[in-house]
Amino acid sequence: MDATPVKPTNIPPGGLCPDELVDSLVAAHRAPADEVPYGGPSTSLAATRALIDDELSFLMARLEGEEDRSRLACLGQWLEQELVRLGPYFAERGEPRPSWVSTRPAAALCDEQRLVMVNALDLEPDDPIAGRALDTGFDVAALLVGLAIRGETRLANRALDRYLRLSGDYSLMRLLSVFRVCRSLSGARRALQRPPEIGDGGQPACLADVKGEYRRYLALADQISEFRFPPLIIGVGVSGSGKSRFTAGMVERLGAIRLCSDAERRRLYGMDPQAVDADPAVDIFSPDATVRTYRRLASLAGTLLEAGFATCVDATCLTRGQRKLLCQQAEARGLPVLIVSFEADDDTLKARITKRAHRQGVMPQASLEVLRHQQATFEDFDDEERHHLVHLDTTADNATEALAVMIQEHVRLK
Repeated sequence: MDATPVKPTNIPPGGLCPDELVDSLVAAHRAPADEVPYGGPSTSLAATRALIDDELSFLMARLEGEEDRSRLACLGQWLEQELVRLGPYFAERGEPRPSWVSTRPAAALCDEQRLVMVNALDLEPDDPIAGRALDTGFDVAALLVGLAIRGETRLANRALDRYLRLSGDYSLMRLLSVFRVCRSLSGARRALQRPPEIGDGGQPACLADVKGEYRRYLALADQISEFRFPPLIIGVGVSGSGKSRFTAGMVERLGAIRLCSDAERRRLYGMDPQAVDADPAVDIFSPDATVRTYRRLASLAGTLLEAGFATCVDATCLTRGQRKLLCQQAEARGLPVLIVSFEADDDTLKARITKRAHRQGVMPQASLEVLRHQQATFEDFDDEERHHLVHLDTTADNATEALAVMIQEHVRLK
């Protein structure tokens, strides 16, 4: 799909960077919902179905080309099938609420002094959808579609990774493709509603520009609705091996959803997943806590794979049992598995750990002791694991490129 380039422009005051926007969305979605001041669908499924009906009716009445109408009809059939198939998961969602946009001043989305979107969720405050009560996942979908249509794939991948890590709302992923297709249809509708610009000769601009825009949205909807065979990528490595840094890179480059053991371990015990320095009331690194953490990682991996998303597990995965538990989630679904062993020499590991400790303002001795324990605990890969295994020297100059190539070759990520 051809992306629409973002034209350089002056950045308006009050703009948000992607991380700030995601943090605001997470906080808003956690807050108790205000009572919607008007009647409307009371469930996420009913609200989604009503929106789909409205967008499809509008577009079908205005699209003239047979190819466009056929494409729209296919998307409508796909959406209806997904609503039926995913009905039980819709039932687990909270009550619909108006968009984040409806209760906040207009704000642009900026990235490193570059204007990305004039409206942070690519949604004008006066758009009917802004005040419409919908699932909170529509805010996330709006952001992702707005970035995707502009070719900002890496920003979209990074934003989704942060939203999931902070919110823990992995159940959203089962429904996200539906929400993104809906938002793509809304984008096509807006393109057709936009008043034509007047050219230098006093005549409306060429209709081809309007057609090109709404067709890009329909093409994006097609792409989102495609059936996928997502891989499971399991990162293995001790502290300081570069595992977290490289798996974060995979998120941006390849669009995989990352499951971080540190974040999920804290979430299991009611802690903020970002609270690295928090002093927990219980031992969250006990053997029992570790067993619970890997069970949670496996369960979440299964959810993401079933939803069609490539999944990357960022955990030490020191034992065969831990790795097997994760591998089973893909193998049971007939999906590919790749185990990436992140490696570095001892001097590099110790230097990285010491540098990180100093950056956090703590003494490195405890972290170095953890490293020694991990190295002593590690169980080598067995013959079955070696069929899925690649080794990555994270000290190499081309390590990032090498990892991307290895993943693409082994699991054929698009």
